Amino acid sequence: MAEEVKVFRSWSSPFPLRVIWALRLKGVKFDVICEDLFNKSPLLLQYNPVGKKVPVLVHNGKAICESLVILEYIEETWKQTPLLPEDPYQKANARFWAKFSDDKVLQSIKWDVLLKEGKEQEEGILASLQNLRYLEEELRGKKFFGGEAIGLADLALGWLAYYLNILEEVAGLKLVDQESFPSLVAWMQEFANAPVVHGSWPDRDKLTEKFVAMREASLGKETHK
Repeated sequence: MAEEVKVFRSWSSPFPLRVIWALRLKGVKFDVICEDLFNKSPLLLQYNPVGKKVPVLVHNGKAICESLVILEYIEETWKQTPLLPEDPYQKANARFWAKFSDDKVLQSIKWDVLLKEGKEQEEGILASLQNLRYLEEELRGKKFFGGEAIGLADLALGWLAYYLNILEEVAGLKLVDQESFPSLVAWMQEFANAPVVHGSWPDRDKLTEKFVAMREASLGKETHK
């Protein structure tokens, strides 16, 4: 009997992309179900009644939620092409940077830069730059966070390779450049060009429009059509 593997995603969220990239790396065949998060399907609510959000991985009828949890499940279920190293310290380090992506990097750039202005945004920029410097230091001398191959931390932080430039454009500023962040820029280019990543990004114009609307709504401005 063939395995049933389904990924529930939305068109714009970066979190399901982590799951899609991981499954591609592992060579696992899967189906994608694209959800409208403003009109969630009964199936999504059935599989994720607590969070009511994407991504959800359904494996032979069993649902796993939250992208980083799903990555761990994928790693333990399909052993080929490991996402984590064998060494316990290196494994813990990869998990640290994956969590750092969500707790620090994404939070500061999205909530404190994109959706703020004035002094609050200035503080968000400083925090974001510090978080990005930590990534630059960790990547120095390496192709990927774990070395020569894409791993857990790369999948977690992979959104930077596409979304960051759009967020910068919408916010009207530049956080990352070649001079200040050479290792991070090289990593973003390397990750974006990886075969498992190619062709997976959302439409840039639609994503830009979405982030513009989010920023204007957050700042109390009327969205211009």
